[in-house]
Formats: sequence, C-alpha cells, structure tokens
Amino acid sequence: MFQVGDKIFYPMHGGGIIEKIEEKEIFGQTQLYYVVNIPHRNMQVMLPLDKTEKLGMRPIVDSAQLDAVLSTIHDDCETAPPMNDTQRQRLNMSKIKTGDIYEEIEVIRDLLRIRNKRKLGMADKNMLDNARQILISEVVLVKDIPLEQATYMLDKMFDGD
Repeated sequence: MFQVGDKIFYPMHGGGIIEKIEEKEIFGQTQLYYVVNIPHRNMQVMLPLDKTEKLGMRPIVDSAQLDAVLSTIHDDCETAPPMNDTQRQRLNMSKIKTGDIYEEIEVIRDLLRIRNKRKLGMADKNMLDNARQILISEVVLVKDIPLEQATYMLDKMFDGD
C-alpha cells in the first residue's frame, strides 16, 4: 500500500505524488481512493486502492535504475520484423500501458530511429511526444529536478541517437 507523499508512476499519465487517501461513494459503493497529483499534466486523478496493481500503478524507479534505463537508449537492438504503421502503433501503445520503464524507453528508442530515417507520421510523432513526456515526468520525480532541466537532459541524450 502506498502512503501520502509517495512518488508513483501511473501508466499513460506519468509520474505523480499521492496527495491524500480518501473515502468516496461512487455508484452506491464506498471505496478508498488515492488522490494523485500529476504535475506535468496539471491534473489530479483518483485511483481506487484495490485496483492499483491492475491499473499498473507502481513506485517510481530509483536513481540507479533510471540511469541504467537511460543508458540503453543508444543500444543496438534486434532488427524488428517489418510492420505497418497500425501494427507498430498498437505494439507501442501496449508497451506504454504496461508502465514498465524499459518498455517505455524501447518505444522512444524505436521511434527515434525511424525519425532519423524518415519523417514520422502524425500518429508516430504523437506517440513519441507522449512517451517522452511520460518519461520526463518520472525523471523529474526521481532526480528531483525542474521539468525544464529534465526535458533538456533527455533531449540532449535523444539527439545523440
């Protein structure tokens, strides 16, 4: 169970901080909810305590794990089987939904490689931007740095690809 003040990661939204735990009655059922502030999206979400695992909510990674993940951005990977845009978008979306930071970095790495060969289509560009923002939000919380600094750090790292 998470506590108030814990830094968490919520798939598809990014890093956040648990502001409070409150009881709410919704559709006639009373449940406990985490109230999570997602600073980079300027939003607050309520997540039922009993569904956090199913939703993929997890503690943010530690600094050493983040550094290890970021160091893989330039790793050579197996050549992916050719796939059309729709297949790639489905695969990338499912990777992001897992909440696994290694899957997230794979999405970014693979889309950056495509971008270096040709112009990305709108769906791929949006996917890259979204994955990048989600990663940046976790970097902000792990490294305890401002959004601008995390963005600059990752942009420098990504441009090296």
